[in-house]
Amino acid sequence: MATMKETTSFRPRRRVFRRRKICRFCADTSLAIDYKVPRTLRLFTTERGKIIPRRISGNCAKHQRELTRAIKRARTIALMPYAATLSMG
Repeated sequence: MATMKETTSFRPRRRVFRRRKICRFCADTSLAIDYKVPRTLRLFTTERGKIIPRRISGNCAKHQRELTRAIKRARTIALMPYAATLSMG
């Protein structure tokens, strides 16, 4: 009885090279992280209101910490929602 390994031919795996994400705030120094400007902070939250992680957004560690702090401050003074708005329809 032939096993699965013996019946399938061996193909070398291709390496997928993804473009390295760069931090927007390091690339463009005119962009500032400010808790009073929720329009900029919204780009880094999901529709449900969660903060997008660093590995997805591409921010550096320093700016991700600043961004998280700013989002939390904006939530505290009600400039941004803690969670998504519920549609009761």
